[in-house]
Amino acid sequence: MFVALPLYDDAPHTGSELGTYGLITACGAVFLWQLGQPDGGDEAALSFGMIPAVLFHHATLPAQLQHVAPWMTIFTSMFLHGGWAHILGNMLYLWLFGRGVEAPLGLVRFLALYFISGVAAAMTQAAIDPHSTVPMIGASGAIAGVLGAYLILHPRGNVVTLLWVIIFVRLVSVPAVILLGLWFLLQVLGALGSEGEPGVAVWAHVGGFITGLVLVTLLRPANVQLFHPARTQPFRLAPRGRQRGPWG
Repeated sequence: MFVALPLYDDAPHTGSELGTYGLITACGAVFLWQLGQPDGGDEAALSFGMIPAVLFHHATLPAQLQHVAPWMTIFTSMFLHGGWAHILGNMLYLWLFGRGVEAPLGLVRFLALYFISGVAAAMTQAAIDPHSTVPMIGASGAIAGVLGAYLILHPRGNVVTLLWVIIFVRLVSVPAVILLGLWFLLQVLGALGSEGEPGVAVWAHVGGFITGLVLVTLLRPANVQLFHPARTQPFRLAPRGRQRGPWG
C-alpha cells in the first residue's frame, strides 16, 4: 500500500484569495445540488457535462436534457463532480495550490488562467475522442492548469505530504518540482499507455497542465518573479505531534 497525499505548502499566501475560495464554494454548492436531485445527479451530468459527440454535433441530446448550448457545457462541466472522493480530491488540490498561484497573480488573472486552462483541458479531451458520448465532468482540467502555473512560480517550494507505505506513515516536505512533475508524468503515461483509469479524463489533465505552464508566464504582473527560490529545507521529516497546516 502506498499513499502520497499533499497537505499544505510553504508558498506565501495573502489570506484573501477570493478566487480560490469562491471556486471551492461554487463547486461545493453545485455538488450539494447534484446530491439533492432524484437521480443523484446523473441527469445533470448529461445535461451540463461536456459530451464531445454533442459538442462537435455528432450526436444530439434528448430535448428534455438540452438545458444549455453545447459550447456552454465546457464551462458548466467544471462545476460538476461524480462523487465525494472526486470533489474532495479536486478541492484539496485547488485549495493547496490555488492560493499560491492567486496570491502573485491577483483575482482577475487567476480566474482567467483557471477558466482558460479548463477550456483547453476540455477541448484536448474532446479532440482525442470527438465521437465519445461519455460526459466529462469535474474541475480537474482547470486545476491542472493551476498546478502547471504553481510549478513555474514555485518549483523549489515544498509541499508537506503524507507518505503511507505499508506500515510507515510520515509527513515529508517534498519539492513541488518533484511532486507535480511526477503527477504530470503519471498523467502522460496514463494517457499514452492506455486510456487511463476508467472515468478519468487524463488527456484533459495533460492539456490543462501545459496551458497553465504557458499562461502564467503571459498573465503574471511585471513585478511577479517566476521560479521563486526555496523558502524551506526539502525532504525534511515533519516532527511528530501537532502540525502547522490548514487547521492551525
